[in-house]
This record gives sequence, structure tokens and C-alpha cells, in this order.
Amino acid sequence: MSANVHFTGSVDRDLLRRAKVVAAKAETSVNALFNAELRYLVETFEAADAVGNQNFKVLLAFSLGRVDDQAVLDALGLASQEDLFLLMAQARLPMPRLSDAATQGMVAELHALSL
Repeated sequence: MSANVHFTGSVDRDLLRRAKVVAAKAETSVNALFNAELRYLVETFEAADAVGNQNFKVLLAFSLGRVDDQAVLDALGLASQEDLFLLMAQARLPMPRLSDAATQGMVAELHALSL
């Protein structure tokens, strides 16, 4: 039996609010949701690492915003963005969020095109 350890972390306020809603609807706690997802992430990473499969590591780096989509497509030999999206869903990893600067750049680019 493992001992529980308390730690301090931070989470986006809106994400925590949404997690509380999910937990309430699932009749569980945010802590239970967090532990289940963290356990899945760690066990999946460890299982892939144990057999020398680096695919999950590449997908995790993408999910965390450490590498761009083209690097992942090249590293995994994927043919399309759709293949990457499906693989991310299968791995239960979220797509990365763009930085505010990147999002604003895209908005400015779209605005310039519409003029």
C-alpha cells in the first residue's frame, strides 16, 4: 500500500471549476480524478519506455507544447494533422494550447486577410 503525499501545485482557475463540475457529476472528488489521470499518464509512459517505444514521449512533448506539430508528424511518420489528432486522442493526451502571442498573431493575420 502506498502512502499519500500532499503537495502544492497550481491549476488554471477555470479548469479547476470545470473539474469540480465533472467530479460532482461523476460523484467523486477532484483528487480522485487527478490521481486516476496522473496514474494513467505515468503508467502509460513507463510501459512505453520499458519496451523502448518513444512514441508516447514524443506525443507528451507535443501535448506540453515543447515540440511543434511538424516535428511530431516527422518523428512518428504521420501523413496528416488528422492522423496526429487521432493518435493524441488514442493516447488520451490533450492537444497543446497556443500561447496568447501565437493566438493574437493568428487573429491579426486573419484580420489582415479580411481587409
